[in-house]
Amino acid sequence: MPRRRPAASRRQFLHTAAAATLASAAGPVLLGAERKSGSGLPVIGTGEHTYEVQHGWGELPDHVVWGDTHGVAIDAAGLVYIKHRSDASEPMDSIVVFDSQGKYVRSFGKEYHGGGHGIDIRRDGNEEFLYLSDIHNRQVVKTTLTGEVVWKLSYPQEPGVYQNLQQYRPTNVAFHPDGGFYVADGYGSHYIHQYDAQANWLRTWGGEGDAPGKMRTPHGIWLDNRPGREPALVVADRANARLQYFTLDGQHLGFVHDVSFPAHFDLRGSELLVPDLHARVSIFDIDNKPVVHLGYDANWTAAVLADNFAMRRDPARWQPGRFIHPHDACWDSAGNIYVVEWVPTGRVSFLRRVG
Repeated sequence: MPRRRPAASRRQFLHTAAAATLASAAGPVLLGAERKSGSGLPVIGTGEHTYEVQHGWGELPDHVVWGDTHGVAIDAAGLVYIKHRSDASEPMDSIVVFDSQGKYVRSFGKEYHGGGHGIDIRRDGNEEFLYLSDIHNRQVVKTTLTGEVVWKLSYPQEPGVYQNLQQYRPTNVAFHPDGGFYVADGYGSHYIHQYDAQANWLRTWGGEGDAPGKMRTPHGIWLDNRPGREPALVVADRANARLQYFTLDGQHLGFVHDVSFPAHFDLRGSELLVPDLHARVSIFDIDNKPVVHLGYDANWTAAVLADNFAMRRDPARWQPGRFIHPHDACWDSAGNIYVVEWVPTGRVSFLRRVG
C-alpha cells in the first residue's frame, strides 16, 4: 500500500488509479532555476513537470526551531506532517503539522527529540496512523495522527543478525498490501526486516555490501505498485548510488542506476519521485527512465558537495530554485511537491505545479 499522502500521491494511503502521462524524452531533462514566474519566485523543470518554488514554506510556531528536516507526509485530510531532528539541548516537538496553506495546526513528539527521521501514514480500518522511524531511540513507533502511541518496535531478535541495540538505527518504513510492513535499517546494519499486520517478524535480508541483494545505507524504502508494474519493493541503496528492487518476499530483482545519492520515494500515477541528497529531486517514468532532475546543475552540485558539505551550514550561499540536500519529498493530490532538506537550519520547499 502507499505510504502517506492525499489522494493521487504515495504518502496517501488510497491511490487514485489514474496514471499521469509523462512527456516523452530520449533522456532526462536536467533543469535548474532558468526563469522567473510573475510572482518573482523561481521556476524549475519543463513541460508538465514545471514548478514554482517557494523556499521556507510553513509558519513555524515560536516553540519550535527547525533542526535537520528529515521527513514529510500528508494525511487524507491534506494536513502536512514535517519531522525534524534537533540538536538543541532542550527537547522540543519533533513533528509539526500544517494545513495546505502552511498554517500551523499542532506539534508533538518531544520523546523523539534528536531522532526524527522517517514518517509514514497508513490507514487501518477507518483510522490513519503514523509510522515513525526514530534513529535516536533506535525504534519504529506506530502512533495516532496526534501522537498517541499504539506500539514501539525495537530490532528483531529472530534472525540473529544483531548482538545489541547499537547495531540498529531504522530510517524508513514501507507497507505491504496485506497490512504488513517493512523496516529499513539504513543507519545500522543495512538490513530490511519484514513484519506481518500484527507486527510479528517474518523475514530479514540484505546486509552490507554491493553484490545483488546487499546494500549500503538502505535509507528509503517503498512499495512500487504503479499501474502496469508487478508490485515490488524499491530501496534507496544510497551509499551504493543505486535503487535496488526486490520481490515482496525479499528476492533481488534488479537495479536502477540513474541516481546519485537517493534518499526516499513517492508515487503518483505512473511516476516515481526520488529526492536525492546530491542537490536534486528526480522524477522517473513507468520504465524507471529519468524524465527530469529538478534543480540540477553540475557546477551547483559540485559546490554543494565541496568541503565536506560546507554549504549546508551556510544559508547565505543558497540560491533560489536550487536544492542543497533533499532528504524526503512527496506529491499532494494536485501534483504539487513538498521537499524537506538535510540542513541544520531545516528547510521546507513547496513546488507548486504550473506546467
